[in-house]
Amino acid sequence: MSATEIKVPNIGDFKDVEVIEVLVSEGQTIKKNDPLLTIESDKSSVEIPSNSDGKIKNLKIKVGDKVSEGDLILILENTSQTQEKVQKKTIIKKDFKKIHVIKPEIQQTIINQNNDTDISSASPKVRKFARELGVDINQVKGSERKGRVIESDIKLFVASKSKNILNSENIKQEYSHSEFGEIEIKDIPRVKKISSKYLMNSWTNIPHVTNHDEADITELEEFRTSLTDIYTREKKKITPLAFIVKALTASLKKFPNFNSSIDEIEEGKMTIKKYYHIGIAVDTPHGLMVPKLRNVDNKNISLIGEELKKLSNECRNLKIDKKELFGGSMTITSLGGIGGSFFTPIINYPEVAILGVGKSEKKQVYIDGKFVTRIMLPLSLSYDHRIIDGAEAARFNNELKDNLGKNFAYKLAI
Repeated sequence: MSATEIKVPNIGDFKDVEVIEVLVSEGQTIKKNDPLLTIESDKSSVEIPSNSDGKIKNLKIKVGDKVSEGDLILILENTSQTQEKVQKKTIIKKDFKKIHVIKPEIQQTIINQNNDTDISSASPKVRKFARELGVDINQVKGSERKGRVIESDIKLFVASKSKNILNSENIKQEYSHSEFGEIEIKDIPRVKKISSKYLMNSWTNIPHVTNHDEADITELEEFRTSLTDIYTREKKKITPLAFIVKALTASLKKFPNFNSSIDEIEEGKMTIKKYYHIGIAVDTPHGLMVPKLRNVDNKNISLIGEELKKLSNECRNLKIDKKELFGGSMTITSLGGIGGSFFTPIINYPEVAILGVGKSEKKQVYIDGKFVTRIMLPLSLSYDHRIIDGAEAARFNNELKDNLGKNFAYKLAI
């Protein structure tokens, strides 16, 4: 039996480079070209392979060490037995205190005491990405040829682990509320219980971004408050929400990506809807409900206003058909009647966007070299960043503002 020293080879013009990952352990049998450790400089990460076969007798390197060319990595025992039969490779991370993790809950390192786990194939860049997220790459299923792991595989793995953590009961109260004073126990309303799982699903699985803007609705409000019945000459009371619904529908026609859903069955596909069913978030004593106004592109402002009242009453009296809560294009949630300006509404899955509307107010706006009083409406557009990017969202908001402005308001009443 002979011994072989494995040293750091020529790694270019680098010195005192940090060891960020040790890929082998003492007692493990390896073969030539098996990766031993990963080092990282300011410019790159590099895996150092073995230049010989054998069984590791002494491991001289640990995570956090600084190495240069010629430094001793390990000592191998060379035997005929090890030349014929090579054990499977393992990944064992040592000195965990020096490994930075973002979410410790997600990191579930699997170390087999018999050293028979498989090493996931991945580039140093992908290994670094996994390490920064606190992920043991050995647990990740690779989507590339021969199971090679890429960055998107890491992201999917983290998303699935995060979802499991959120759905588990890992976080528990340390103290009872009653220890600090008088309390009352009440049942959560049934509607809120039902909606909570949908909200959690949306917030956990959809990468939300919210675009905030303001629409000048001065002319729209003047027009809306001047409407009268052609027969009775009485003033018509039509909610501003009816105009917003019609303006939003016109915007969806110009930006069809906002009227879509990601196909959960066939990967890489999206469904573009040719119908326009606008969801309306209704505040009820039982909780938030979101019925759909169907085919609003074929309805005028007056009819939309009437249907808004009808749907709201059905929700508050729990008379709404369950099917009317599904099959939407996009949702509007309005706080205008309550107050507030900007907020971050949660997308109503499986839709890809939601429009939050605040309370309009008069403001001094600088136009054509002078300040004038205008009625401004706060808009908060949350969108699914997997389908919609920031530039597209900004253009959508600009279109919506135009549709609510003086050049479009009158057409909406037709």
